[in-house]
Amino acid sequence: MQQDILINWSPQETRVAVVESGAVQELHVERTLERGMVGNVYLGKVSRVLPGMQSAFIDIGLERAAFLHVADVWQRQEGGEAPMFARKGEPPVPIEKQVFEGQALMVQVIKDPIGSKGARLSTQISIAGRLLVFLPQDDHIGVSQKIPQEERDALRARLQALVGDKSTGGGGGFILRTNGEDASDEELAEDITYLRKTWAGIRQAAQSRPPTSLLYQDLSLLQRVLRDLVSDATQTIRLDSREQFAALQQFGREFMPQAAAKLQWYKGERPIFDLYAIDEEIARALGRRVDLKSGGYLIVDQTEALTTIDVNTGGYVGARNFDDTIFKTNLEAAGAIARQLRLRNLGGIVIADFIDMLREDHQAAVLAEFKKQLSRDRVKTMVGGFSQLGLVEMTRKRTRESLAHMLCEPCPNCRGVGEVKTARTVCYDILREVLREARQFNPREFRVVAAPQVVDLFLDEESQHLAGLSDFIGKPISLQAESSIGQEQYDIVLL
Repeated sequence: MQQDILINWSPQETRVAVVESGAVQELHVERTLERGMVGNVYLGKVSRVLPGMQSAFIDIGLERAAFLHVADVWQRQEGGEAPMFARKGEPPVPIEKQVFEGQALMVQVIKDPIGSKGARLSTQISIAGRLLVFLPQDDHIGVSQKIPQEERDALRARLQALVGDKSTGGGGGFILRTNGEDASDEELAEDITYLRKTWAGIRQAAQSRPPTSLLYQDLSLLQRVLRDLVSDATQTIRLDSREQFAALQQFGREFMPQAAAKLQWYKGERPIFDLYAIDEEIARALGRRVDLKSGGYLIVDQTEALTTIDVNTGGYVGARNFDDTIFKTNLEAAGAIARQLRLRNLGGIVIADFIDMLREDHQAAVLAEFKKQLSRDRVKTMVGGFSQLGLVEMTRKRTRESLAHMLCEPCPNCRGVGEVKTARTVCYDILREVLREARQFNPREFRVVAAPQVVDLFLDEESQHLAGLSDFIGKPISLQAESSIGQEQYDIVLL
């Protein structure tokens, strides 16, 4: 499937869209003032150890302390170099025996801060290059699982010969990335040299800088496009900034020449994202409803605990029978759900509520299609079968904020719940509050300042209740409409 990558750059924000067959499949946004931290290496300071949670809080210079779990603490074995937490069947060494308060510790961010949670850390450092991932504390030589099994042994042997061992000045662990499958020995050797030089710089910085210092920052989104998003299917990478095109071309020629060859400077008068109506696609990706071509639709609800996706037939009535209509809607929804997960960058637990199917072969076909569509995802996913309630449970690795959390914030009126009190409910709240104030104070008059729709209701349907309360407390109650406040907000002024 042919793929194009469009990059819209501005000083404050970089936006990247991955387009396949005219449809947007992925969106990536990076803001200069809110740049993600995954991959960054810090010299942290242990601020608190929690034995009961087998975790520790690490100060890396951010507003919130970062989180280190015992499972992410790398430790050398006695007489060896392998990490202890990698061995199965044995409990890890308790965290209170590995770290202590005030300790300076080199850590790497593996998850950005999300919501109220701080960044998640690991003490096992990994540095990604164009073809390889370097594990400087380890000696493991691995090959990407996406490369066919029959080729892995030969590639592992080639890589081991290039890496060498400590006696020859080599060593360190390396994992061959998928795009390194066809790389020459010279290209792999260059990547090994680059990664070792980067690690040497990190170690030197760790010895000379104080705790909470940033030792290494991962590549920018522009550079990660060449490293992570380009594949054999990529036809072009179009960038609308002349200066950034020149800088990215220079970076690509040095580290990723094959990807750099696909770079193009977009000179068109129309904004580059208008070519495939990407801004409209972003707007739709922020809404709850996703329309399907058949007439059906999805409802996507993202909560703190999980994301639910409900499938509905909508206006699709089919052409043969009811079972066939449901089956075709679910098949189309399987692809649409997988695309929405990528587009919105939804992570964590996801529950897909497909329309109930009576036939087991239909269920199997929909599940197979769903897994097939998810296999295109760059992010790791795990899918279960249909539950007894007809739901499909899955997880998608979450490493950064979703598109909605990045671009939006909770509504100040509903505070993120999606609903506000009715005007009548607010009227009754006001009547109770006036009565409460009248029992404590003795003003000349009560003035109610509220939203216009609330005041209108007091002047019309609720006028008798307002007049009755005024007679009961023996004080006049005046009304003042204020269009700048929300429906749930009001104020009672004592005059």
